[in-house]
Amino acid sequence: MTEPQTRTIEVPGATITYDVRPAEGSTEPPLMMIGSPMDATGFGTLAGHFPDRTVVTYDPRGAGRSVRAEGAGESTPDLHASDLHRVIDELGLGPVDLLASSGGAVNALALVAKHPGDVRTLVAHEPPAAQELPDREQALALIQDMRQTYDKDGFAPAMAQFMAITSIRGPLPGDLSGVQLPDVAQMGFPTEDDGTRDDVLFAQNLITCTHYHHDFDALRAASTRIVVAVGEESEGEMAHRGGLAVAERLGSTPVTFPSHHGGFAGGEFGMPGKPEEFAATLRRVLSQ
Repeated sequence: MTEPQTRTIEVPGATITYDVRPAEGSTEPPLMMIGSPMDATGFGTLAGHFPDRTVVTYDPRGAGRSVRAEGAGESTPDLHASDLHRVIDELGLGPVDLLASSGGAVNALALVAKHPGDVRTLVAHEPPAAQELPDREQALALIQDMRQTYDKDGFAPAMAQFMAITSIRGPLPGDLSGVQLPDVAQMGFPTEDDGTRDDVLFAQNLITCTHYHHDFDALRAASTRIVVAVGEESEGEMAHRGGLAVAERLGSTPVTFPSHHGGFAGGEFGMPGKPEEFAATLRRVLSQ
């Protein structure tokens, strides 16, 4: 596979960095892979399984190499969608096929609602669409409490809550009083509060992503083929249930992909999925 070509594009309030791995002679649309707040590094292994496709990865604003303007506030899915639209337009190779995972799936759904001509097929993998859950009130309250913990005490206590909440299987409780919080230090996360409050997850994207109201009328009317994907190992978790809820609102049947919420990843973040099997499933879905 060719080495990635790194490019940048100026957008309102940020400089977006993205990578293009060209496949000479390919007749298929480019395959774009996105997450949020995950940056392009999370898709390195998966990209390697598509040497026959031009693959595009990118760092969302505020993540990795994509720098936001000083004093920027929260980044909304609509803002991310605008960034994606500009990147696809800059490529001049659209419409693209798009694998979007987690918060990236929320942003990609916002993109398709506004710019359906940008995307041929969207595979939306486990969007954490808390607004669509039957236990939405508990979910939204826990997420708000997580954000307040971050604002008050910093990254480590908020990350402990995040990992506890996202690993609960089934309806969420009203609070975390009976939930065992993980020791984030044992997982290699920093525990000392450095005083900053601009974390890409907790400060920039947490509330706007999970609280987003999707335009399902626009999505159902879009020319884009939308496939909702969920992980075989993440059944019952909030993002998995969010995917099921989105598929139900779209009137579609979700597709089960191998592994867990990060099932496409290799060893990039220490919790590898099954990228080879994930790639095979993605290839099959895109060819249908």
